[in-house]
Amino acid sequence: MDDDRPDVVLTGLLFYDLVLTGLGKPPTPGEEIWTGGMGCGPGGIANLAVAAARFGLRTSLATVFGDDLYGEYCRDVLRDQEGIDLSLSRTADGWPTPVTVSLAHDGDRALITHGQEPPYSQDALMGDPPEARTALVHIEAEPREWLAKAAANGTRIYADVGWDPTQQWSADLLDQLSLCHAFLPNETEAMAYTRTDSAVTALGTLSELVPVAVVTRGGDGAVAVDQTTGEYAEVPALDIDVLDATGAGDVFGASFVAASLGGWPLEERLRFAVLAAGLSVGRHSGALAAPGWYGVDRWWRSLTDPGLKRAYGFLADRLPDDPGPPVAYAPVTPPARQH
Repeated sequence: MDDDRPDVVLTGLLFYDLVLTGLGKPPTPGEEIWTGGMGCGPGGIANLAVAAARFGLRTSLATVFGDDLYGEYCRDVLRDQEGIDLSLSRTADGWPTPVTVSLAHDGDRALITHGQEPPYSQDALMGDPPEARTALVHIEAEPREWLAKAAANGTRIYADVGWDPTQQWSADLLDQLSLCHAFLPNETEAMAYTRTDSAVTALGTLSELVPVAVVTRGGDGAVAVDQTTGEYAEVPALDIDVLDATGAGDVFGASFVAASLGGWPLEERLRFAVLAAGLSVGRHSGALAAPGWYGVDRWWRSLTDPGLKRAYGFLADRLPDDPGPPVAYAPVTPPARQH
């Protein structure tokens, strides 16, 4: 039977990202530093949306665009270049698109953001959410009404969580996991919310709250438990030079969803997500660094390391016959509009 539901539905705040790389050192007051690299593109919730769409998933995004050049550019990239359904999104008159400047340095990044609260909430954008195979969400301390509606209509919710600026790490947030199929925090967040002192211990606590629990560990890879199948997996990270870590966690989450929708074993899902996130940090920006099938296929065909060949041998049967055209990476500046 044909399933014409969206594969993924998402909602959240969109940013225009400007990423600067090649800093020899962090800037100090009164100092000007020239950087070796720059890239721009849509960010925030767009990181998840683009990463999902580049794996061929039918992706529906509910967000707010400002009625400015940044909003127009981001909308054109998402709709026309990446093929994302924006029918649930809105453009807000007089509201400026949030802007984030990311300073990538020493394998990590610092973010400087300007923005205002959008005039439409997630619940207003989603209303009665469309039936979808999955939803990719960033849960927050304040529950969203649309999440309960989506769970009730059969949508499987894959949740991540953002940094808590208060650093209170309220355990009340974990109550929302009763709506979720999977939870994918990083190890700092997982340990903080579960009041544990290791990623593995945190994973054990989370696995009692949600069917699929994943804890990402940056340079140490990821660990996961799938209670629906009884699987446990732990995989290492790849040895990849980091240009820009912006959005790597989002690429991981979207890739894990893509593999999950394919019904892959847990270890394969985890390795695939680690690979996609690893490939993304070698490019500028979060959204437009997502490798998609094209990037994964190119990596696989160029692979010579026998250990990685064995570990990722499953890709020989998983990669599509046609991985699609080359993906568009982040430009230095938005191209001039063609009239």
